[in-house]
Amino acid sequence: MSEDLERDLGLYSAVTLSMGAMIGGGIFVLPAVGYKKAGPAVIIAYLLAGLVVLPNALSKAEMATAIPEDGGTYLYIDRAMGPLFGTIAGLGVWFSLVFKSSFALVGLGAYLLLLVSVPSGVVKVVALVLGGIVVVLNVGGTEQSGRAQAVIVGAVVLVLAAFVLDGATLGEPGQYDPLLTEGAGGVATAAAFVFVSYAGIGEVASVAEEVSNPGRNLPLAMLTSIAVMMVIYTAVVAVVVGIVGPDTLLHGGPNGGPSLTPMADGAGDLLGGVGVVVIAAAAILALTSMANAGVLGSSRFLLAMGRDSLLPAPVRRIDRRFKTPRNAVLVTGVTLLALIAFVPVVDLAKLASAFLILVFTLENLAVVAFRETDVAFYDPIFTVPGYPLVQIVGVVGGVALLTRMGLVPALGAVGITAGGALWYLVYGRPRTDRVGAITLYFRKRVGDGEATDGVLALPERKRGD
Repeated sequence: MSEDLERDLGLYSAVTLSMGAMIGGGIFVLPAVGYKKAGPAVIIAYLLAGLVVLPNALSKAEMATAIPEDGGTYLYIDRAMGPLFGTIAGLGVWFSLVFKSSFALVGLGAYLLLLVSVPSGVVKVVALVLGGIVVVLNVGGTEQSGRAQAVIVGAVVLVLAAFVLDGATLGEPGQYDPLLTEGAGGVATAAAFVFVSYAGIGEVASVAEEVSNPGRNLPLAMLTSIAVMMVIYTAVVAVVVGIVGPDTLLHGGPNGGPSLTPMADGAGDLLGGVGVVVIAAAAILALTSMANAGVLGSSRFLLAMGRDSLLPAPVRRIDRRFKTPRNAVLVTGVTLLALIAFVPVVDLAKLASAFLILVFTLENLAVVAFRETDVAFYDPIFTVPGYPLVQIVGVVGGVALLTRMGLVPALGAVGITAGGALWYLVYGRPRTDRVGAITLYFRKRVGDGEATDGVLALPERKRGD
């Protein structure tokens, strides 16, 4: 079968894919949970989390223009640090994003119940149906999936803009005072917790081979989406804190816990029942969009790893009719549906968040490895301004957030790392002899004349525009 993918995604589709991966649970579910950890300063926590992600977005944008192929995070870490780290990152981020997508579809149940009164079992059935639709869209073509994403994200952004404009003048100043009720430590903890809200920033890089004019559109899409989402998150959370009472935020959820529908709480205060319906519908669309972006992006990790012989060959096959990695999408989709049906994905999504922070940190280091080694294939069209200070800030910020995650998420990251390492040792290592740029760097430092760029060369595939 043909190994070529279609470059169907233009700039607008790339931006909405990236935004769609971020605009779900982070805005519709997490604000009240973050409020519990930081008080009104949860507004600062969202902004802080975005600032920590920004160096990674810049680093990823540079690497995407040097390696404009599907695989994103996996490819960058693999080529920079070698196939062991690449396998750990590829499988780990794939698991993490599938968990995140499952969480999005299950999480929409709280908003669904605001629209219709149905038994809890029906909510899971709805999540499974929506998950099936997402899988079909992704098998049917990237262009179709991108169009659906663009429509959904556009509608959700309009609803959020109306919410902010309507609520900005109605906030109670007293609800912001005192701002730092939990101190600076509370802000840092909340920032670590809501960091996952920005984790989708790299999903457009995962489909780089399907983006037209990637040297221009990939950096623009990533940087535009992170800038827009930082504004949206900060503005929306500021309005929620100002118009929803602290007692509702802290105790309005199941069993007296934090509210899982803080946006709907705010819309109810603004517009009554009509506002609740509009926000609930927007939340369902946004959370479905997040799941769609998750399947689209994470399936490409499997595709790239199959191409590099780190996964069985069938996952790299491209469907002759639809020009999509059908098998990789199906494996991702089946896993997504199984998690929804049988696993408490809310708990697993929390475990995955620490691993994502770890990988974001490694990607900043990957840019340093490429730059300092000066390998022949690394010739990015876009380069990060302020190198290496930007990368140092990103690493320090990532490590700081990791220290605030707590024991259970840290153990989750360790478990995911161990699983990826085991797969590489048992399956991948006998099938590859590549090394990463960092190995080449140290060989050169010790004067090893056998070090060559050949072990780093990308497979001979169509590089695109």
